[in-house]
Amino acid sequence: MNFDLSPYGAFIWPAYAVSALLLGGLTLWAMARWRAVKAKLATLEKT
Repeated sequence: MNFDLSPYGAFIWPAYAVSALLLGGLTLWAMARWRAVKAKLATLEKT
């Protein structure tokens, strides 16, 4: 596989990194939100 993307590599690799960070962050946010909603639902079901 050729990872040398000259002369565009300076733009493509940071774009991949930003995309990976955003996707990872959104995944973590969604999981945290799911846990919070699940906990709130559990408290609502008790009443």
